[in-house]
Amino acid sequence: MARGGSASEMEINGVQKAAILLIVLGPERSAGIFKHLKEEEIETLTLEIANTRSVTPQVKEAVINEFYEVCLAQQYIAEGGIGYARELLEKSLGSEKALDVIGRLTASLQVKPFEFVRKTDASQLINFIQDEHPQTIALILSYLAPQQAAQIISSLPPDRQADVARRIAVMDRTSPDVIKEVERVLESKLASLVNQDYTIIGGVDSVVEILNSVDRGTEKHIMESLEIEEPELADEIRKKMFVFEDVLLLDDRAIQRVLREVDNSDLGIALKGANEQVQNAIFGNLSKRLAVMIKEDMDFMGPVRMKDVEEAQQKIVNIIRRLEDAGEIVISRGGGDEIIV
Repeated sequence: MARGGSASEMEINGVQKAAILLIVLGPERSAGIFKHLKEEEIETLTLEIANTRSVTPQVKEAVINEFYEVCLAQQYIAEGGIGYARELLEKSLGSEKALDVIGRLTASLQVKPFEFVRKTDASQLINFIQDEHPQTIALILSYLAPQQAAQIISSLPPDRQADVARRIAVMDRTSPDVIKEVERVLESKLASLVNQDYTIIGGVDSVVEILNSVDRGTEKHIMESLEIEEPELADEIRKKMFVFEDVLLLDDRAIQRVLREVDNSDLGIALKGANEQVQNAIFGNLSKRLAVMIKEDMDFMGPVRMKDVEEAQQKIVNIIRRLEDAGEIVISRGGGDEIIV
């Protein structure tokens, strides 16, 4: 592992590279990355990190360089496609290195299905797909940006909104052949670029992103329908729809209204696990005396179990949802809720 050269040329597998990268990034940044990983991935990486005794500076540098090159390639692909990425990589890294990076990104280089749909205005797209089968609509929306998908699902007839949302949430893996057929029907020009491996799409996180972007009326209708048809699924979606950090979506007046309902001890525990931006938003809406008192309580209580922090934060989230349902506060979702009449 002490040899020079790129990380890919050394005898290091992907898990080892990831572990080394996390060690180099440090605990704070690594913890942020862990939030986006599955439990089994976290366990594997944690074990690998624990078993990593020492890493030479050369290996560290090689892993960081490889990570940077991969990120650079993915950014170029997102900006202008494969050809554009290859051209820029060749200019910055040289032809041989560019081909090496592109070779390691074979899966990422596949153009995502329904590319032509993502470039279509949502108001026009609804006319294009509204008569399709709900499963087809769910498949297409799973590939769109949440804001675009939110506009489309909001425009569907009320009786179809919950059906489509449910289908997105329970969607797991879709065969490339099915995707190709849908693309063919929609006259897609990108069917030949679909990855031949099964593609993971949809899921609860996907429908949560969409529901967080729709107007409150549409969200409420969908959730009420799902609570009748799929209560467990509705509960899972609701838990992910508004997290404690989303308090930043509230204006000062709404935060002050929420704080009147919150027990001070719960607030102190909740803020122990909050980032600085959230803490500032909360403390900025408390009286100076109360802010000082809660800060002193936080210092006095010392380390707090993450489970207790999450429970306290969830209590506050529940208060926020209750006040929103009662129409006493407004959560700025970036959709129809922002319209004032």
